[in-house]
Amino acid sequence: MTRVIDLRHYSAGALPEGFKQMLIDVHADAYADAMDLEFNRKFPWFVDHWSGMQGFTCVVAFEGDEPTGFAYGAPLQAGREWWRSTPYEPNNGYTATYAVSEVMVRPNWRKQGIADQLHLALLAERKEDLAVLLVDVTHPKVQDLYETWGYAKAGEQQPFADSPVYAVMVKNLHP
Repeated sequence: MTRVIDLRHYSAGALPEGFKQMLIDVHADAYADAMDLEFNRKFPWFVDHWSGMQGFTCVVAFEGDEPTGFAYGAPLQAGREWWRSTPYEPNNGYTATYAVSEVMVRPNWRKQGIADQLHLALLAERKEDLAVLLVDVTHPKVQDLYETWGYAKAGEQQPFADSPVYAVMVKNLHP
C-alpha cells in the first residue's frame, strides 16, 4: 500500500529553525532499538556535517504536522568521491555523483511506500549522473529494496572504525 503523504523540500542555506532537531528526533524514533550503539548516537554530528555541505537537499514526509521520515544528501566533490575506491565502473565513464546519506522512516509509517516517495523526490531534480548510498550489510532486505530502485552493489566499505560494514550501492540517474 502506498500512502499519500505531504513532502516538503529543504536545501542548504534555507533551513528553518528546529530543522536539525526534527531530523535528530525522527532518527531517535527510527533507531530506538539501536541507540545503545555508539555509532547511532553520533547522528547529530552527521546532521551538522551533511546539512552544511554545499548542495545539501532534504525531503521530509509529514502527516499533518508530524514528521514521518526523511531523505537527504549532497553532491560529492568531483574527484573526491569516496565510493570510487570500489571496482564499480559506471557505463558512461567519469560522472558527477550525488550521495544519498539517509533514507529513514519512523516505525509507525513503515511499509507504506513512504521511503520510495522520499527517495524519488530527493533525486527527481538531480543533475548528477550517479547516486550512491551505503547499506549495512547485515540488512539484506534493505539492500534488496535499493536494488528494486535501480541500485547495484559496487563493493563494501567501513567508513569509520565504529561503523558497520556497508554495501556501497550506485545507481545511474540518467541511463
